[in-house]
Amino acid sequence: MSIKQELREARERLGLLSLYQRFEYVVVMFLTALIAVIVVAALWTLTLKILFGLVLAGGFDPSDYSAFQAAFGMILTVIIALEFKKTLLVVAEHRDTVVQIRSVVMIALLAICRKVIILDLTETDALHILSLAAAIVALGVIYWLIDRRDPAEEELA
Repeated sequence: MSIKQELREARERLGLLSLYQRFEYVVVMFLTALIAVIVVAALWTLTLKILFGLVLAGGFDPSDYSAFQAAFGMILTVIIALEFKKTLLVVAEHRDTVVQIRSVVMIALLAICRKVIILDLTETDALHILSLAAAIVALGVIYWLIDRRDPAEEELA
């Protein structure tokens, strides 16, 4: 599909919406554009840090755990931003005014997993680790409960 056709279809869909729905659509699209800029900037920074900071400078040691922590932390940051952007686009395309709880839980799980990956266990107390574990378990149970929902209920929602 060409860009002209997509713009024409978007304009037609926008014409069918109420004033407040148009406002929501514009806000969601603006936020999506901002997140896209953030993702591009984060990806550029990640590329520069990995290529120039680690590989070309000779500072990349495969046995160094902190290098992997930093790299995976940056990669997960980009993935979290992409998931957030995708969630906003789903809201815009399906005219849902409520963000799906499954997406919110998934983003929260990704964020906590990122925190666990970049966590320095030598400087973290047990209560902090326990609280992160409890949050992961709670979000996992919520995600599991959402997935177990009756398919008939999903059609009504």
